[in-house]
Amino acid sequence: MKQILLTNDDGFDAIGLKALIEALSPIARLIIVAPAKNKSACGHSLTLDRPLKLDKIDDDFYKIDDGTPTDCIFISLNNLFKEEYKPDLVISGINIGANMGEDITYSGTAAGAMEAVLQGIPAVAISQVCRDKCNDIKNGWDFALAKETIAKIAKKILDGNFPLEERKFLNINIPPIQPKDCNGIKITKAGYREYGNDTHRHLNPRGEEFYWIGLHPLIWKESQNKDCDFEAIKANYISISPIKLDMTSYDDIKNLENWIN
Repeated sequence: MKQILLTNDDGFDAIGLKALIEALSPIARLIIVAPAKNKSACGHSLTLDRPLKLDKIDDDFYKIDDGTPTDCIFISLNNLFKEEYKPDLVISGINIGANMGEDITYSGTAAGAMEAVLQGIPAVAISQVCRDKCNDIKNGWDFALAKETIAKIAKKILDGNFPLEERKFLNINIPPIQPKDCNGIKITKAGYREYGNDTHRHLNPRGEEFYWIGLHPLIWKESQNKDCDFEAIKANYISISPIKLDMTSYDDIKNLENWIN
């Protein structure tokens, strides 16, 4: 039976992870390893300053106390699986909130997929875009479109049809609509995110300053061909972007050689 390793940066008890399990349990054996608490926006971070404990919750279900999604994938691949029985696929999600544009670099969801492809395992990151600071999710969103999409994509990959070369993964974003309202799937590039500075200064009872970093609205620079992930979601399409870990700016190599000399 095919095996899929799951993680989720929202934590082991995240509603998006539960939806992912529901979508995929009919098609494969699932092994779940997720952080014990929310690790959103932790990026591709690996814990090196303390030991990590792998706690068993149930059969094939584990949490790592204060671990990141990267920790979860790294530790599980090297300890829960024998070399000849590595998982056929890693899926990170379903994340609550978008992971588009440069937010991919912040994303713990994307990081789980990054670590998998570094270890030679095909991987997918999937995120549910939401409205109104995700109040729709909190009020009982059913993840119907996300579940339908990830089951379809997972089946294609498990059939031996992963479309990318090594060290590349699929980044999927799902619009906040029901399946009947979806216009289909668009293959997109990562968009150009525009950022604000949403920080809130507070004082504690001792008069010491502290800051909360807020949520930035999804604002982006329009692409010339309307072919980025943000624009696909706005038009009620599922966005699938191929992401590679090689961040070299090849166009600038010659310019930099001329500049340094």
